[in-house]
Amino acid sequence: MAEYGASTELKLRRSGLRPTRQRIALASLLFAKGDRHLTVEELHEEAIAANVPVSLATVYNTLHQFTEAGLIRVLAVESAKTYFDTNTSDHHHFFVEGENEVLDIPVNNISIDNLPEPPEGMEISHVDVVIRLRAKSK
Repeated sequence: MAEYGASTELKLRRSGLRPTRQRIALASLLFAKGDRHLTVEELHEEAIAANVPVSLATVYNTLHQFTEAGLIRVLAVESAKTYFDTNTSDHHHFFVEGENEVLDIPVNNISIDNLPEPPEGMEISHVDVVIRLRAKSK
């Protein structure tokens, strides 16, 4: 994991986060595989497999800190499960029901028209579209 240390530490500092050993380790695991979607539990399992001694609560808190710092974004697909997306650009998602898999929809493949006017003093920060998929019935 040392190969990610310096760039990961810089990424954390630029986002206003103190680069603690646990944050560096979790960020290295999180960003090492490119853009992806994962839950707190999945990152915790990866950390344990990589011999990173971290509790589930620490992973949860760290992911929320990364979200507040703009490093990742939250994707609420199901009420019982929250995914964290390392791709913070404006894009939308497919959700494969039964497999709990989240896939990015290419940016140019969807357009949203006729959004409602936000209430006075508010602005739309972004729009999340989740298209649910399931296997076709035979």
